[in-house]
Amino acid sequence: MDFLMSGLAACGACLFTNPLEVVKTRMQLQGELQAPGTYRRHYRNVFHAFITIGKVDGLAALQKGLAPALLYQFLMNGIRLGTYGLAEAGGCLHTAEGTLSPVRSAAAGALAGVMGAYLGSPIYMVKTHLQAQAATEIAVGHQYNHQGMFQALIKIGQKHGLVGLWRGALGGLPRVIVGSSTQLCTFSSTKDLMTQREIFPPQSWKVALVAAMVSGIAVVLAMTPFDVVSTRLYNQPTDAQGKGLMYRGLLDALLQTARIEGIWGMYKGIGASYFRLGPHTILSLFFWDQLRTLYYMYTK
Repeated sequence: MDFLMSGLAACGACLFTNPLEVVKTRMQLQGELQAPGTYRRHYRNVFHAFITIGKVDGLAALQKGLAPALLYQFLMNGIRLGTYGLAEAGGCLHTAEGTLSPVRSAAAGALAGVMGAYLGSPIYMVKTHLQAQAATEIAVGHQYNHQGMFQALIKIGQKHGLVGLWRGALGGLPRVIVGSSTQLCTFSSTKDLMTQREIFPPQSWKVALVAAMVSGIAVVLAMTPFDVVSTRLYNQPTDAQGKGLMYRGLLDALLQTARIEGIWGMYKGIGASYFRLGPHTILSLFFWDQLRTLYYMYTK
């Protein structure tokens, strides 16, 4: 039940934040490995990107990749939050004195995130491809021109096999390790602190909401550089053997991006990341906490 509630909570958040994921993906691919000022900026900021995509691709394009996004959120966060929830319920995250251990919490969050992200990696790759697809006049990054999630998975599987489906998975893990450990550690620590200080009444939804808001800020600051590189590793074109033509791996992508685009290249789309990660973190953790509270309330 923990896994089911975690997956449903993440899907609920995804319905609201997927348009921001589309914007974020395109802004991260814009000007890929090009020096600042040498390329045309189709998307000047988050709001301009929304208007441009809606005007050129149509309003429906703002929900591109929704099917794989929902499936990925259910798989990844069902495993991630579910595993973390079991560890928390089992007392594995607390010291002998009963206080929450930040080290154990961060380690559990990272491990749970890695498990979920690796298993859901093929879905995330297809989601990235679909969200990057755009009309020629506003296209950024490599264009795969998939017809849909299942067609894309079958096409990649037939062409490159299972290895091709998990291309970019290892490069995407640091993003999840940093994001998941930061998110779950700060959420649990903030919630524990407010409960101890009795800032809000016991079991109040405000505790989960404030803890999620603090967690969202921390995640955006820590994860964005790894998120940019992960998007590019998944979306890069490949040769006949399925090997990436632009980057050899995570470190190469980080170094090339920093060298050619500068340090701000590592933070491309940070505005979209904030507007997307903040609400998504708040909504998913808030839904997760409330679903668990309701479940335990009516089953005990």
